[in-house]
Amino acid sequence: MSQLAEDPDVIRIGNCSGFYGDRLSAMREMLEGGQLDILTGDYLAELTMLILGRDRMKDVNLGYAKTFVKQVEDCLALALEKKVRIVTNAGGLNPAGLAERLTQVAEKLGLPAKIAYVTGDDLLPRAAELGLGRPLTANAYLGAWGIAECLNAGADIVVTGRVTDAALVAGPAAAHFGWGRTDYDALAGAVVAGHVIECSTQATGGNFAFFTEIADMGRPGFPIAEVRRDGSSVITKHAGTGGAVTVDTVEAQLMYEIQSARYAGPDVTTRLDTIALTQEGPDRVLVSGVRGEAPPSRVKVSLNTIGGFRNEMTFILTGLDIEAKAQLAQRQLESWLKVRPAELEWTLSRLDRPDADTEEQASALLKCVVRDPDPNLVGRGFSSVAVELALASYAGFSLTAPPGNGGPYGVFTPGYVAADQVPHTAVLPDGSRVAIAPASETLELAEVAEPELPQPLPQSETKRVPLGTIALARSGDKGGNANIGVWVRTEEQWRWLVHALTTDELRLLLPETAELPITRHVLPNLKAINFIVEGLLGQGVAYQARFDPQAKGLGEWLRARHVDIPVELLGVDSQGPEAAAQRNHGGTLSMPERTQS
Repeated sequence: MSQLAEDPDVIRIGNCSGFYGDRLSAMREMLEGGQLDILTGDYLAELTMLILGRDRMKDVNLGYAKTFVKQVEDCLALALEKKVRIVTNAGGLNPAGLAERLTQVAEKLGLPAKIAYVTGDDLLPRAAELGLGRPLTANAYLGAWGIAECLNAGADIVVTGRVTDAALVAGPAAAHFGWGRTDYDALAGAVVAGHVIECSTQATGGNFAFFTEIADMGRPGFPIAEVRRDGSSVITKHAGTGGAVTVDTVEAQLMYEIQSARYAGPDVTTRLDTIALTQEGPDRVLVSGVRGEAPPSRVKVSLNTIGGFRNEMTFILTGLDIEAKAQLAQRQLESWLKVRPAELEWTLSRLDRPDADTEEQASALLKCVVRDPDPNLVGRGFSSVAVELALASYAGFSLTAPPGNGGPYGVFTPGYVAADQVPHTAVLPDGSRVAIAPASETLELAEVAEPELPQPLPQSETKRVPLGTIALARSGDKGGNANIGVWVRTEEQWRWLVHALTTDELRLLLPETAELPITRHVLPNLKAINFIVEGLLGQGVAYQARFDPQAKGLGEWLRARHVDIPVELLGVDSQGPEAAAQRNHGGTLSMPERTQS
């Protein structure tokens, strides 16, 4: 066992990045702000892998998050002084290249940093052999054990490629506590802690539905997980930083980008339906009761391809006859094109209002998106035709941008391969290589049976108000699918929500989902429902099927829809400062009895 912290029973793990482009100063803020044992940084997402893939096409020495190098140049001396180890997936498609670059940085600074990296996730050379086609990038999601091996060897910085986001926390915790491969409950608890802090300030008030309850949202602090030997953790942040850590801010991140009640990974399958959240005090939330199961035999692979080329033009329609103006522009453009692109989509956004006080409020937007394998068909051959309509179309014709050539778009698809086909390898600070074996015990995924639901509320007087009057939500993307997590605060609200918000009701409230497959997962422990809407995002974020291609605002749209809510659920205690104060000082979500799964 490698001792990574002074306290043998707790390891304090902070986060300083939730995406490639997050706050550049965060590493220094976290190192200077208080005690840490480990500092993590998550730089990868589905879209990021595509961006790094295009970087690597230009220069084979790239493929990693360049901003991380700047952060280390600024903070390496401070991290070594404070004995804080850094664990990051900033290696992207080239962890060896990033490790070499960091070694150069340390030598330039005259600092004795021990740098290790984890590799084996890049399956691109074997993609066809593994049945993954011919993608631009093909990266398996590795787990925590390569990271643990590097830390046990004394690494000050551990760089990885595509690992699960939660592995950045589970790896250090496993190394510190000496967990074994089958300590599933402890591992699952660390996975939950990792999932909570992986997206930086989303756990401390960022993107939070009831943000008006948080006194200081000027500059939210980054989250910290105090992981304990049994896998439970306390989520907190440095004292004096902005934002807040409450049961709801933590639950908001828990509901982000999840699927079913079983959260699968290469090390453990985490049962999200066993999580208990308890407010221990100001900015301290206990995460406990998490149960884990053996992982599935296959690991997920992130596949990105160049799907073709894309362009768009947006017409401004002002005043009267908006629908007729849109029809004229569409009819003219399509008939003037010499060759029709493979995909041509029109969207009319009625942002206008009658008798408007400003011209902008009197205007609607008509967007035309084209895609085709041939860049010439979506370049100026398309956009110039839109401009040619300027003096020949509807009254008040204008565009939001000049003509352009468009550019390539990416397509994300998940793949799966047997875990023993992925050469997970830890490259230690002395250059030696340690092969990490896949899980020897596996359990194939199965749906969790829907739990017994509480009795519905008796019929009573209702009021038609926005769902978000009492409900919180968080939404996000997984490839072409979107998830919407919705939860409430009180047992009575839960009795109403779980019966009122069905998949049929969701289709009515969000008409864009009406023709798509929707799956509902009930999480009573969190008073939450999670919906998976398949295909809403087309072929992934880079495909840009919607104006909100990552479904970030989907939950807020749902909260804004009006529904009939029982009047007794709309009292002052259901939301607002009084409820927040109570919740921040001892409110508890109780943990259900453990049952054999």
